[in-house]
Amino acid sequence: MEPTSRHYSPQLLEAIRRRATELYRLSGGVAGHDIENWCQAEAEILRESGAHSLRRAVVINLGGVVYTGEYDSVSAEDYTPGEWKAGDPVPVRLVGDQLYLRRPNGRELQTTVVKRIG
Repeated sequence: MEPTSRHYSPQLLEAIRRRATELYRLSGGVAGHDIENWCQAEAEILRESGAHSLRRAVVINLGGVVYTGEYDSVSAEDYTPGEWKAGDPVPVRLVGDQLYLRRPNGRELQTTVVKRIG
């Protein structure tokens, strides 16, 4: 259930949904609190995303071409800057303007290419 009519990005909406589901489970799965869970989740995620409103980016050299890929911290699924060190080999795939970087935990960090040099 999505009690608000605000227009959020799909990533932000998914983060709110995940948190609302987590709140439901933490409360023992008690029915009838959908709106309260949603509103609490929405407030938490918006507060968090507001506190982290800086642009997030990774820079990677792929075959002599340097790509800068921006990502949404809300949809980055617990990605922490610094998972890779300079010079670390990083499995990468490039699809259109999307750059996918394989993380050490096996998940992919999806970025949007905003700059290409070389």
